[in-house]
Amino acid sequence: MKKPTRNTPTTQQSDQEYLQEHEMSRRDFMLDSLALGGLAAAFGMSASTAAWGSIQPPADEVVRIGYLPITDATVLLVAHAKGFFEEEGLKTEPPTLIRGWSPLVEGFAAGRFNLVHFLKPIPIWMRYNNNFPVKIMSWAHLNGSGLVVGRHTDAKSFADLGGKQVAVPYWYSMHNIVLQMGLRHAGLTPVIKSQSETLAANEVNLQIMPPPDMPPALAARKIDAFIVAEPFNAVGEMLAGGKMLRFTGDIWRNHPCCVVCMNENQVNANPVWTQKVMNAIVKAQIYSQQNKKEVAHLLSRDGQGYLPMAANVVEQAMTLYDQESYADPKAIQNADWGSGRIDFQPWPFPSATRLIINELKQTLVGGDTTFLQDLDPDFVVDDLVDYRFVKAAMDKHPGWKNAPGFDAANPFDREEVVKL
Repeated sequence: MKKPTRNTPTTQQSDQEYLQEHEMSRRDFMLDSLALGGLAAAFGMSASTAAWGSIQPPADEVVRIGYLPITDATVLLVAHAKGFFEEEGLKTEPPTLIRGWSPLVEGFAAGRFNLVHFLKPIPIWMRYNNNFPVKIMSWAHLNGSGLVVGRHTDAKSFADLGGKQVAVPYWYSMHNIVLQMGLRHAGLTPVIKSQSETLAANEVNLQIMPPPDMPPALAARKIDAFIVAEPFNAVGEMLAGGKMLRFTGDIWRNHPCCVVCMNENQVNANPVWTQKVMNAIVKAQIYSQQNKKEVAHLLSRDGQGYLPMAANVVEQAMTLYDQESYADPKAIQNADWGSGRIDFQPWPFPSATRLIINELKQTLVGGDTTFLQDLDPDFVVDDLVDYRFVKAAMDKHPGWKNAPGFDAANPFDREEVVKL
């Protein structure tokens, strides 16, 4: 198979303008300030289980997907596009594209969607800070994110980010966690300040920014770097002159990023329906892992239009991952891990949840983080994740065994590997 090539910023400038002016304009993308307050406040209620119980989703069993236009949503979209839900006897509505994490969270909480993908720390915040009955049903994908720097920075490593402005998509994100792991390792201090404030040489200023705004902000030197999900890293490379500093999957081996989530009340009330949904999701995981180039075209605006990016951008975001292409800076330092730029497998390893809880406790975020301090990782492992349905679906569709990161002798446990 011919390796996809990287494009110069000028060759696809019309695509950059298309994303900004039409499909992904700032006007339409809500800034993610929800984490600064409470989810319940957005609905004018107290943050209690009883209050959430007053919001009832539709009584039918139609699959209603809400998603952001990023590759994190791949398995939900593939399951819809390939008819895997219908194969299980389920009815579906066309997936709804949402332009920010906050409106997706709110749509799910209001019962508008019954199947979504969330950055893994988001359900932690929803369940334990807002008492919302969200359940993680499976992982949505592995890896699939990176840290892109502007050419004006000449940055080659995390240590070069001192005194710089870095954008993250959401406080409760894997991106923020992994970024700060790298910054601390380099002896730098993450801070949250206005851009007009002076930064010390060892400080890195973090700001929330919608992914569509990141590449043009980088090109305009309004920020020095951003960390985000694909395909916005590829957009930053191809359309904004950015350079990949490090892939997150090269720092934390086969880490989760987005997870598939449902409302716990619906899961318990409709176990047969839930199992059918998860059967379709696991089948989509296998298909996506085995057919990345085809899936990239299918998702793109040149295919079925789930994402507003052109096929060559999505293809780079899903398939370009080799040391030759990413030698300067050295964005891939652990090629022996056998990981892809993005990979797909459904099993929610408990060890990863434990690591996330522990890392969140020392990750700088906006808003009140009191709820994190008393969280017991072992409790969260059992309380937040429902392993029953994904395990049964994996028994039905065993093709996941060929995905990276599995030990055939012990496929449902692993040791987390982090190399900064």
